[in-house]
Amino acid sequence: MSAKIFVGNLPFSIDNGKLETEFARFGTVVGAKVIMDRNSGRSRGYGFVEFAEESSAQSAVDGMNGQPMDGRNLTVSLAKNQA
Repeated sequence: MSAKIFVGNLPFSIDNGKLETEFARFGTVVGAKVIMDRNSGRSRGYGFVEFAEESSAQSAVDGMNGQPMDGRNLTVSLAKNQA
């Protein structure tokens, strides 16, 4: 079963491809999306990465939470389901 993680405090230079590449070492990435501001087209500083396996998502949380990326310490957690 797939699992999604939230990645916060992203550097504004990160795009979808770079986000996927950074997290692919933890397992098979189904999708990666940096959330963009509708008006400016600029990154809002967070995104989501979906993994094929729950264990890969947990490994990514354990391995990347608090780690630096381009000068910013990431906040990584399992994503909450939308109601």
